[in-house]
This record gives sequence, structure tokens and C-alpha cells, in this order.
Amino acid sequence: MASPNSLSTLTFLFLFIQLLFASISQAVVTPEHQFTFVNEGEFGDYVVEYDANYRALNPFNSPFQLCFYNTTPNAFTLALRMGLVRSTSRMRWVWEANRGNPVREKATIKLGADGNLVLADADGRVAWQTNTSNKGVTGLFITEKGNMVLHDDNGNFVWQSFDSPTDTLLLGQSLRVGAANKLVSRASASVNSNGPYSLELGPKGFSMYYKSSNSAKPMLYFSSSDFFTIDRGTLVNLTFTSFPDVDDISYLGFDYHVANPASESNRYLVRPNYNSNLTYLRLGLDGNIRFFTYNDKVDIRAWEESYTLFSRDYDVTECQLPERCGKFGLCEDNQCVACPSPKGLLGWNRNCEATKVTSCRPSDFQYYKLEGVDHFMSRYTKGDGPMKESECGRKCTKDCKCMGYFYWTDSSRCWIAYDLKTLTSVGNSTHLAYIKAPIH
Repeated sequence: MASPNSLSTLTFLFLFIQLLFASISQAVVTPEHQFTFVNEGEFGDYVVEYDANYRALNPFNSPFQLCFYNTTPNAFTLALRMGLVRSTSRMRWVWEANRGNPVREKATIKLGADGNLVLADADGRVAWQTNTSNKGVTGLFITEKGNMVLHDDNGNFVWQSFDSPTDTLLLGQSLRVGAANKLVSRASASVNSNGPYSLELGPKGFSMYYKSSNSAKPMLYFSSSDFFTIDRGTLVNLTFTSFPDVDDISYLGFDYHVANPASESNRYLVRPNYNSNLTYLRLGLDGNIRFFTYNDKVDIRAWEESYTLFSRDYDVTECQLPERCGKFGLCEDNQCVACPSPKGLLGWNRNCEATKVTSCRPSDFQYYKLEGVDHFMSRYTKGDGPMKESECGRKCTKDCKCMGYFYWTDSSRCWIAYDLKTLTSVGNSTHLAYIKAPIH
């Protein structure tokens, strides 16, 4: 049996070890690595994306720099900017901390001794933070790939901006199933909040959705089933990357990892015209995916649109984009060709809009029919059924929010549409559309 003295010695050693580990795990940021930047002073002189005003901050690793920027008065976003100061080409915003939750003049971004990076408004309200207090952070830096990181004494990343993308992926950045698996478009060039489009990574690939205020669920308008072959196992992550080739020019595409069973593969998509080291992927305002590559050897027109998912050169055309033809329109060969109406197909213009039905009573509305037409949901969703065409119609009639229904007579499939937007001419008369219109 241990003596009282030996027990007290063991207790002392146990407490000492606990305190030692606590002091190690709670390493502080030394004064020379702490900072506080205030959002004040003159705006920068260079041209930046969205015609924004900006203030550049000290965290910098060419061509990336941390900034405050705004597109509407006194509503600022903390963001990383990409582009060279010597270039007259627009510098682009490739990561944002506080989209949809802006701060004002005199807001601060602070890294204190505890290692937590905090964005606070002028009144002290915390708008965004990394939640890394007492987790061993000893400093901040921006990598050459544009990843802003908080690191410990050993250089390990405690937090990184690559884990919280907005609408953009940089080379080497990943989406991960069950974690940072999503990109969301910006609302507009002037409004910096979440827009209607999203790209989400799932077990078999990525899917793209359009969110309508009239629909309870986002509507699928693209699936990557044509990109990746995952017959067995489930997708773990998808990394935007470049694949080395000759003459310092690389292919751009994706690496992806699968579990159960484990495997790795890749998909090449495009070979830019010059060095692709400075490239980003963007989910745009229109719901399209584009790659932009920066040529650091020129001063003018340095950005090249090196890849476009929905394009005239690919099987998935611009007609698949929900808002290609605005609020309503018929699209064919990437062009908006008609404005459907109860009186027939009229010439399309930007004012084209489906006539609103204000009553839910069947006696107050009718349907007009279009042949050889698909909704953007039709290509990547199976719809309901099989069912009869009359049953499909009844489903829409009973649903006050239904704006029209789409029916394939060859497979007896039915789609209920809560938003119409762009319809696609498919040249197949078995594909039918019935659009609601009021009876005047």
C-alpha cells in the first residue's frame, strides 16, 4: 500500500503534467505576430471585381492580399483579393469571411494573444471569427496558393480559409463530403449575399441547384454523372487542381478520392493557353461554372476564361441554365428564341414573363400547351410516375404554387414546376409542357 507521502508526490506530478500540457496547448501569439486593422482611410486606386471600393491590409503574399471591400455604401466584406498590382486587369475576390453579414466603417479585424481571429463591427458586434481561442495558434500567413491559415509552432494548420469556400475554389482547394461540401453564388454584382445557385458535393459527385422563392426545395439543373464514374464506393473529396504537362502549361480539372473501396482518379477538363498556376473556379451569378486563368506576363487583359461548363462547345448548353432567358423564355441553340404565351410563341425580349395566376380555383385558370419542350429539371431528375397525363395535370391543378407541368408521353413521366424560367426546345414532340394562365 502506497504511503501518504508517495501519494502526494504522485498527485503533484499529475497536476504538474496537466499544467505543462495545458500551457503547451494554449501557446500564445507573441506581440510581434498580433495585429489589429481598422477599416478606415483612403480607398485603393486599382480596378477590382464588381467595381468595388477597397482597403488593402498587411496580410499579403503576391498575388493574394487581405482587404475590406464594399459594393454598397458602408457595407464591407473581409475578403482575399487575387491579382497583381502592376496589372490594369481587374483583381478578383476569391474568398470572403462575412458574406451577407457586412460590417461598417471603423470595423476591425484582430488577431490577439489567444489566437482567435475576430472581425468586429464598429460597435463591437462580432460579425465573424475563426473560433481558435487557446488552440495553439501562434501566427497567420497566406500561402502561395491563396490559402489564409492560422498555424501553430510546428507550422500545422489550426484553421484555414480553404475549409470555408464561398463561390470560388483555388487550385489545391477541395470540397469534402460531410464537411465543406458547397459553393453558393453571389446574389448580384452589387448585393453581396447568397444567391440562388449552389454546387453541392455528394457521395457520387456534385449537383447544381437553383433556389426559387416559390419552391420549397432547390431544383436540380446539373449533375456530374457525366464527369465521374463511381460505380463502387462513395466520394470523399473533390480537389480543383492542375496536371503538369509540357512547356510549363498544365491541364486543369479535378482529383477525386473514393472510399469503400479506396481509389483515386482524376478528370482533365481543359488546357489553358499559358501557365495555369494562377487559376480559380467560380460559380457565377448566372449559375454557370467557369475557370479563370491569370497571365502574370501581361499588364492588360490578363484574365482568360479558360473553361465554361455550360457552353456552345459542350454537350450541356447555355439553355440548361435556369435564368438564361430571364424570367421566362424558350431557348434553342444557346439563344432565347421565343416568349411562350396563350396566343402562341411571341418574340422574346427581356420583359418576357409568364402571366401570373392569382387564384387557386380551377375555374379561374387554364393551361396552354407547348410541344417539344423541356424544363431545366427534366434532364437530371426522373420526375414522378409512370402516370397518366391527366393525373399529372391534376397534381398541378391541385397545387396552388404550381406554375405548369411537363410530361413525357413516351415514358409517362411527370414534372411539377414551381418556377418556369428557361424552357428548352428539344425537337421531340413527345415532350410536352402545360403552362398555367389566368382566364380573363
